[in-house]
Amino acid sequence: MTKVYFQTHGCSTNLSESEVMKGLLERAKFELVDDAESADILLINICTVKGEETALRYIRKLSEGYPGKKLIVAGCITKVILKEARGIREDVSFISTHNIKSIVEVVEEVVNDNPIEATGSDEYKKINLPKVRKNPVIGVVPILNGCANYCAYCSVRYVKGKLFSYDMKDIEFEAMKCLNNGCKELWITSQDNAAYMLEKEKVSRLPSLLNNIASMEGRYFVRVGMMNPTHLLDILDDMISVYKNKNLFKFLHVPVQSGNDEILGLMKRRYVVSDFKNIVDRFRKAIPDITISTDIICGFPTESEEQFRDSLELVKEIEPEVLNISRFQARHGTEAARMEGQVSGGITKERSRLLTDIFTNISRINNEKWLNWEGEILIDEIGKDDSFVGRNYAYKPVIVRGDVKLGDFVKVRIEKVTPYDLRGGIV
Repeated sequence: MTKVYFQTHGCSTNLSESEVMKGLLERAKFELVDDAESADILLINICTVKGEETALRYIRKLSEGYPGKKLIVAGCITKVILKEARGIREDVSFISTHNIKSIVEVVEEVVNDNPIEATGSDEYKKINLPKVRKNPVIGVVPILNGCANYCAYCSVRYVKGKLFSYDMKDIEFEAMKCLNNGCKELWITSQDNAAYMLEKEKVSRLPSLLNNIASMEGRYFVRVGMMNPTHLLDILDDMISVYKNKNLFKFLHVPVQSGNDEILGLMKRRYVVSDFKNIVDRFRKAIPDITISTDIICGFPTESEEQFRDSLELVKEIEPEVLNISRFQARHGTEAARMEGQVSGGITKERSRLLTDIFTNISRINNEKWLNWEGEILIDEIGKDDSFVGRNYAYKPVIVRGDVKLGDFVKVRIEKVTPYDLRGGIV
């Protein structure tokens, strides 16, 4: 029996697509293995949203580490990846994010020593397909594919394609199937959840979808993934109302990307800083303990020291609980890659370091607010050194030790905090 090893990088959508490909291969009687050494075929599902360099580094490392294995590159495949990956391995095969339903045929061709390139752009629903979950208690539920935006720095639109929302009934069926299969946590995921159904209707139908999913029977939590401010503003009242449902994690991921309106304009983000602040303020007034997650890009073309300082001041003012910091990388085919005024790597690195230092202090202070808190968490991850990771209602990670297992709801008391997590004892 042919053995296949998977390595997955990138967002929760990539995770979901790897789970689907595993499910299809398992149904076709291929054997899935957890270590590359015992595999016949290595499949690496890559992310190129932040540039091709990191993806190519992972491909090179896997290829050089196991030179005798057949190699398939999957995921967000660009023209650069096609060219450069062949330079690493002449016999490499490809299957893009648009072709995951063809994984069995691709693997069969590779087994027969026929390198293949399945990189067309067919539009179909990647939902309600067989899955082998990475984590048995987490069900990743995709609600759309593609993107409604044309941000100057981003390659998602070129790789994933135009917005294509899945039918609400199909999504609800997938969510119910996850719960029936023992999942205790549902991840609602896409490139921009707030854009759900925008290609068919004038306003996103995300609030209605979330209300239906959060009203299903059972004990579970729903984590809502990233939503861009542009589309979230139009449904703000309805989303705040939905977020009060006890089954929704009080976790809001809204990427601002810059604290300067001129840079946001060059990025083509279609909102201003005050819009982002309004979203955060409205949610915090309605749900004071909500966890705010946002993103900042350092070193966008023409970004001056003063403009970067605006991002620093915004982070100090908002004090987000989670901050994803990226250094700008020019992505092939994007408008930003052709802009004049590219910021040097050294300056970008220093800005990233400074922002990280400031946020680390903010994060510790935010976490100290949870000291001595008592409440229930859902155990959703196996940690290090015989520990487990749970999440409370605000999606705060809590490290615990004791007689627990994945999927358990346990009561804890927070005894210690770090900038990165809470540490609790079971009570």
